[in-house]
Amino acid sequence: MPLDPQGIGLGDYGRPGNYLARQVERWSKQYRASQTGDIEAMDRLMEWLPATAPAQERTSIVHGDYRLDNMVFHPTEARVIAVLDWELSTLGDPVADFAYLLMNWKTGVIANVPDLHAHGIPTLQECVDEYCRLTGRERLPRLDWYFAYSSFRLAAICQGIVGRVRDGTANSPNALAMAPRVAVLAQAGWASAQAASDPI
Repeated sequence: MPLDPQGIGLGDYGRPGNYLARQVERWSKQYRASQTGDIEAMDRLMEWLPATAPAQERTSIVHGDYRLDNMVFHPTEARVIAVLDWELSTLGDPVADFAYLLMNWKTGVIANVPDLHAHGIPTLQECVDEYCRLTGRERLPRLDWYFAYSSFRLAAICQGIVGRVRDGTANSPNALAMAPRVAVLAQAGWASAQAASDPI
């Protein structure tokens, strides 16, 4: 079961409500500040996401960058022994973290694995079912909204890197390679937005 932030002395770790709207606003501002061209899908997402954001049903500690790359797995057992890179952590909507993890199944490396069960990997639906079981939920009806948000946020992060190339402050020699990813992620986000079954 998720930990209660108040019960473990972290009730003031962040603002307890309106997490999704605040995040969309934050990443929209970052995208605009580093923008190097027009991407229609990003414009649409910046309008659609805040207008359709799900109500925050629960508040928990969120990692903010919860993905397989930030996990350390036990060498012989099927369990995570550490989660790294907590610099974006705060109080927020736990489904945002879960949906970001599921991006590996939607568009990441796992999406290209032909037989997940042969590799001991659950399907996306099995992940959702287990998450619902562990958190006492019946279902996650707005998951496509969270996928749209996750793609949008990734696009904004990539655009931030491209903006640093423009400004001459990028550290990585591969930073410019992020530019094509912005449009691809924005299109994926808009596709998820269009797939959302309950837009309000």
